Amino acid sequence: MNDAPVRLYRDIGGDDGPPVAVVLRPLGLGDLLTGVPAIRAVRAAVPGHRLVLATTRALEPLASLIDAVDEVLPAGELEPLDWSGPPPELAVDLHGKGPASHVVVADLHPDRLLTFASPGYPGPTWYPDEHEVRRWCRLVVEGLGVAADPDALDLAVPPVPAPAPAGVALVHPGAAFPGRRWPPDRFAAVARHLADRGLDVRVTGGPAEVPLAQAVASGAGLGEEAVLAGRTTTLELAAVVAGARVVVSGDTGTAHLATAYRRPSVVLFGPVSPALWGPPARGGRGGPLHVVLWHGDGTGDPWGTELDPALAEVTVDEVTAALDALLTRT
Repeated sequence: MNDAPVRLYRDIGGDDGPPVAVVLRPLGLGDLLTGVPAIRAVRAAVPGHRLVLATTRALEPLASLIDAVDEVLPAGELEPLDWSGPPPELAVDLHGKGPASHVVVADLHPDRLLTFASPGYPGPTWYPDEHEVRRWCRLVVEGLGVAADPDALDLAVPPVPAPAPAGVALVHPGAAFPGRRWPPDRFAAVARHLADRGLDVRVTGGPAEVPLAQAVASGAGLGEEAVLAGRTTTLELAAVVAGARVVVSGDTGTAHLATAYRRPSVVLFGPVSPALWGPPARGGRGGPLHVVLWHGDGTGDPWGTELDPALAEVTVDEVTAALDALLTRT
């Protein structure tokens, strides 16, 4: 494990410095977390390199929780990298199938370039029906000849105080697009059920989701102190999830944090199949640690502006029954 603190990229490498590997992954929270096993596999392939993760500024704090990362290079999606060092020895595109993202890493003029195959770029074949975690692991396995463990999704616990006590039940009603947002009144009913079971319920979300979280808390009969939305940094949210008793959310980044910290979770899927983005099949006491509820066929629109019909089919009773079973056996 790399115990040195992660720092922001400045001038790395040079004639006398170690060789450098750059990994491109400037996407959302869930995207970064599903790429962790592949990042670890890159580290295994080049153990003597300085590994630079090019990701968004919002996700820089989480990079310190990935033991394979040495440096962070702030990056925007499909934007040229602000690279001031010498060409890296290795550059890996963990962003997409190209060629737009391939150009971003190719412009660094690395000695070795690893991408999926696209016009002008040789590499492994991209399969659209492959799970996101396994896709990037396979790229590294086939491209660098090392093993990759798709279940190596764990993160270190953040070295910050959690803004909620250990053992809370987390309800995360938000999602990036309306098509993946289960109705707030249903989340409120689930939160009320958890509170009636005697659990300390907290509602999470980003700054833009404060009204949504307040509506869920109010509908559940919870006080203002139950609303963590807009009051946590990225690391504080991770710390809360790491200590949670259970997490219930849609197909979003918080669900991937529950996976990273092996917290019992119930995840509601709609337009996207869990076969592409779902949690790993980890066993708990007498059953899975992560429970997926889905009634779709994989043909929905993950960027939809209206509630996806498959997600709408998930009922409150289904969710509370899944939570009760999970809480009983974990």
